[in-house]
Amino acid sequence: MHTRVSSALSSSSNLKDLRRIHALVISLGLERSDFFSGKLIDKYSHLREPHSSLSVFKRVSPAKNVYLWNSIIRALSQNGLFSKALDFYEKLRESKVSPDKYTFPPVVKACAVLFDKEMGDSVYEQIIELGFESDLYVGNAVVDMYSRMGLLGRARRVFDEMPVRDLVSWNSLISGFSSHGYYEEAVELYRELRSSWIVPDSFTVTSVLSAFGNLQVVKEGQGLHGFALKSGVSSVVVVNNGLLSMYLKLSRPTDARRVFDKMVVRDSVSYNTMICGCFNLEMYEESVRMFSENLDQFKADILTVSSILRACGHLQDLRLAKYVHEYMTRGGFVVGTTVGNILVDVYAKCGDMIAARHVFKSMECKDTVSWNSIINGYIQSGDLLEAMKLFKMMMIMDEQADHITYLILVSVSTRLTDLKFGRGLHSHVTKSGFCSDVSVSNALIDMYAKCGEEEDSLQIFNSMETRDTVTWNMVISACARSGDFATGLQVTTQMRNGGVVPDMATFLVILPMCASLAAKRLGKEIHCCLLRFGYESELRIGNALIEMYSKCGCLKSSFKVFEHMSRRDVVTWTGMIYAYGMYGEGEKALAAFADMEEAGIVPDDVVFIAIIYACSHSGLVEEGLACFEKMKTQYKIEPMMEHYACVVDLLSRSQKISKAEEFIQAMPVKPDASIWASLLRACRTSGNMETAERVSKEIIELNPDDPGYSILASNAYAALRNWDKVSLIRKSLKDKERKKNPGYSWIEVSKKVHVFRAGDVSAPQFEAIHKSLEMLYGLMAKEGYVPDPREVSQNLEEEEEKRRLVCGHSERLAIAFGLLNTEPGSPLQVMKNLRVCGDCHEVTKLISKIVGREILVRDANRFHLFKDGSCSCKDQW
Repeated sequence: MHTRVSSALSSSSNLKDLRRIHALVISLGLERSDFFSGKLIDKYSHLREPHSSLSVFKRVSPAKNVYLWNSIIRALSQNGLFSKALDFYEKLRESKVSPDKYTFPPVVKACAVLFDKEMGDSVYEQIIELGFESDLYVGNAVVDMYSRMGLLGRARRVFDEMPVRDLVSWNSLISGFSSHGYYEEAVELYRELRSSWIVPDSFTVTSVLSAFGNLQVVKEGQGLHGFALKSGVSSVVVVNNGLLSMYLKLSRPTDARRVFDKMVVRDSVSYNTMICGCFNLEMYEESVRMFSENLDQFKADILTVSSILRACGHLQDLRLAKYVHEYMTRGGFVVGTTVGNILVDVYAKCGDMIAARHVFKSMECKDTVSWNSIINGYIQSGDLLEAMKLFKMMMIMDEQADHITYLILVSVSTRLTDLKFGRGLHSHVTKSGFCSDVSVSNALIDMYAKCGEEEDSLQIFNSMETRDTVTWNMVISACARSGDFATGLQVTTQMRNGGVVPDMATFLVILPMCASLAAKRLGKEIHCCLLRFGYESELRIGNALIEMYSKCGCLKSSFKVFEHMSRRDVVTWTGMIYAYGMYGEGEKALAAFADMEEAGIVPDDVVFIAIIYACSHSGLVEEGLACFEKMKTQYKIEPMMEHYACVVDLLSRSQKISKAEEFIQAMPVKPDASIWASLLRACRTSGNMETAERVSKEIIELNPDDPGYSILASNAYAALRNWDKVSLIRKSLKDKERKKNPGYSWIEVSKKVHVFRAGDVSAPQFEAIHKSLEMLYGLMAKEGYVPDPREVSQNLEEEEEKRRLVCGHSERLAIAFGLLNTEPGSPLQVMKNLRVCGDCHEVTKLISKIVGREILVRDANRFHLFKDGSCSCKDQW
């Protein structure tokens, strides 16, 4: 009878049969039998009825047989009641029953699942005390426990001390190292396993595939794929899923797709892996396509849905984003803070700020990312004021801002050039302690620079304890933006001396400064640095070098850079054409323009400004007009005000005053002050004072607040001896506190830049300069030179005072200083921030003849090469 009951217990496959047999056991008086009680506990456990298992155990309590204790502990562990399993283990320890080797595997498993390190250590000590550490199953359980807990050193020690190991031992340790990111150790263990002649199974392969993927080991990964095919484990879904994950991590989506297509059985993990993998490889359209086409084949998890939502943001697919949002609602997904943040970001990227704001408002729990997402959404949509309002609301609600918050809001202040808001943000940053964040400080430097507050930018820079390359780039750019090139170059030198490694952006900021200051020596040093860092082949660097050399008086070096460039774009050709124009090489500029067209580069509006400018400074009137017509007819480029100004300048420089005025009158748009200014300069040069008076009136009416144009008109009235008008214009400027940029010149001698201003008695070697100029004026007088009183814009009666003012112009002081401090016969190079006046132009021609030197002068318009009493501009400047 006992045998038949035991057999019936073993064969029972459902709860109804088991309860019937259980009743039979009780009726036969066998309910307190250790054998049958143990069998019933195990059977109820297998049928997921742990409470019935407990009921059976209680009927035989207090149990004096370890078999019963093992049965109930195992039953509880198998059904996920790990804490209760440990409670029963403690009760076992309190009883007089001694555990055996079968007691410990489920107990150790419970410790592992609960991550109860303290209990795990205690159990392991008891295992050692009882001498069960050499048991294979107990050892495997302990290795697995420590591996799951991330205590990999302990796991390895237990593993190494095991007298016998099987594949489970290896799998537990390999899986532990791989799942905790110790991929190299996992691979090394796999190699040890292979050398021990144990054949890996699907669990081994899955763990090692993950390690190969994360280590980007392509060859060995492919080798393991081959082993999986030969050994037959490739038919296991989890192995195929591991292959998908590995190939996608290796950026081999084609191989992943091939595995996916060959899979006979796919689960949700297969689809989720492919969709998320494609998203991570920025294959947004493919990930969206797989999701849309296979929705009826699998259930997407929260990670997949999040990936698809983010893909919708990248693709700006609002329709699909709303569908996925509805799919989440129908599927009962919990929209927590993270997913809510993603939804806000996606709707914002898709341009639906109403939906974004609705999600934001409906979020029960908002974090800093939530606020950052909605604020950034309004910034991206162009509603900067709403972004600012949200930040103020955030502060009122005592929400915690982070460095990202300040970065995106400082960008708002920068774009709006809202200094007041920017200063307020700076105050918040200081109070919040984010001043130490380099990226935030960099953003503040940029904000103050773009708001015209260079001093504040420098103050932040000087207070920073830690700086990166971006910091240096920002502060150098700030100096360049404000026109403080001298400070910019000082910071550049400081950067170089500090051993900071520059990047391409650094050079792209420094080179234009060298160009503006005509710092030829430093420009050449920077060029050497570019060669050392390997940036010379970069297109933008080549373009910047062309500009730098051309503005530093080195046209040949510009052309050499141009010749060596492997790639050229429209900016490259424009730079070279403009360089030729600056030197009065109009024919070469036209040839370069023709070469550009032949090379298939389509000219833009800027190229035509450069080529007409070049023709203007070379007296090539017909050619310049032909270029203007070609722009309109052949390239269908609508002329802008700059193009009209160039044509007026082209006609005016060649003294075609009436044609220039006719051209202005025929313009389809109303001419601005820049157009009339070109004509006025020509009128003064030609002495056409009637037109000059009429044009001056136009300029004052069009732009009375611009000091540059007002001074130009004032000078024209001064030449007409209309001192009332001169006084009126100057009084207006004074009342409005408008000032024209003062004129100054500079020259580099012995690796040092010397700056001179008109009439500056504090200039270096002033007495010697004054004597040198007096001597030169005496020699020039013999050549017939008489100072031109038209260059004096003040109402002075004394001719001597007029002569003193004209003779004290800054470029003359710089030239005299150069003559005194350089070798006789050596060329001089002088830079001036304004246009050279007619009298200074005449004087420099005479000086070049008297001293027998070449003098290269760069003014605001172009280069003048003075040699043997003549100028390369042919008096057309």
